[in-house]
Amino acid sequence: MKLLMISTDQKIFEEGSMVRERMKEYARYLSELHIIVFGDRKFDSQTISQNCFAYSTRSKSKWFYPFDAIRIGRSIISDKNINNITCQDPFLTSMAGVSLKKRFLLPLEIQVHTDIGSPYFTYTFSNRIRKSMAFMYLPKANHVRVVSQRIRKFLIENPRLKIADSKIEVRPIFVDTEQIKNASVTVDLHKKYSDFNRIVLIASRLEPEKNIKLSIEAWKKVVQEIPSAGLVIVGSGSEELKLKKLVDSLGINRSIVFESWQNDLSSYYKTADLLLLTSFYEGYGMTLVEAHTVGCRIVSTDVGIAKEIGANIVPLNSKKIAKKIVEMLV
Repeated sequence: MKLLMISTDQKIFEEGSMVRERMKEYARYLSELHIIVFGDRKFDSQTISQNCFAYSTRSKSKWFYPFDAIRIGRSIISDKNINNITCQDPFLTSMAGVSLKKRFLLPLEIQVHTDIGSPYFTYTFSNRIRKSMAFMYLPKANHVRVVSQRIRKFLIENPRLKIADSKIEVRPIFVDTEQIKNASVTVDLHKKYSDFNRIVLIASRLEPEKNIKLSIEAWKKVVQEIPSAGLVIVGSGSEELKLKKLVDSLGINRSIVFESWQNDLSSYYKTADLLLLTSFYEGYGMTLVEAHTVGCRIVSTDVGIAKEIGANIVPLNSKKIAKKIVEMLV
């Protein structure tokens, strides 16, 4: 198979990134993999491996992403004899994919990595637009790949979509569980933060949909019961400064530590007492799988595969979240 992929993940251009390594591995099962990535002019086309190639749209503005992808895709399909197309989301990449499908009459796969069926997904205007696009493009796909049974169920049962079960494949995001299990402990959180006798870990992008604010509000109630407990938040994102200000305003800055994101969190999962996740929605939840792999206990809202792996499910309520954490730590 000669596959054209349309992606938004610019980490494909980052040497050594997990995404780039996944693309190399994926290409091993194909004759050729050509990846068009939504990006600006700082990115250049790259040869990732012998049969894996990445092309930036080199767009003047994000508004041109799908149109530049269509232009580049036409050239790649013609020159490389592409016989399949896959889009990494049902939004703007699918806009480009559907156009190329019509032009070249090629089979189209659309991937769904986020829970568009969650009632919280449309909490922003931009996500409402994205959901409308998904409803427009998903029925035009020959094949739909999803990362969880939760998303599959929504696509089948939604009366506006009614995607046939035969068209849907559930393929979880690959997690190298053996590598996580066998990784040596290079960082012991209890030694690193010896002032804390119990440590709860959050590993997440610091973005609005991850709802870290709720975790921090719950934590204020936790330390009232367990004053020596500590919350370690590993991640980065647009909400970082806002969240740090919230911690200061609640007067709990001595019990919360922020660390920048790290690609390998195996040691953190192995030495934390608990993983906490309070997202509004998740398509899958890689941190859930990684923590579960090494036996780290989990408290999570009902998102992604949390129920499937046996996480302790909590509602979007700071008091109830705090109560569950205290129950599990004492």
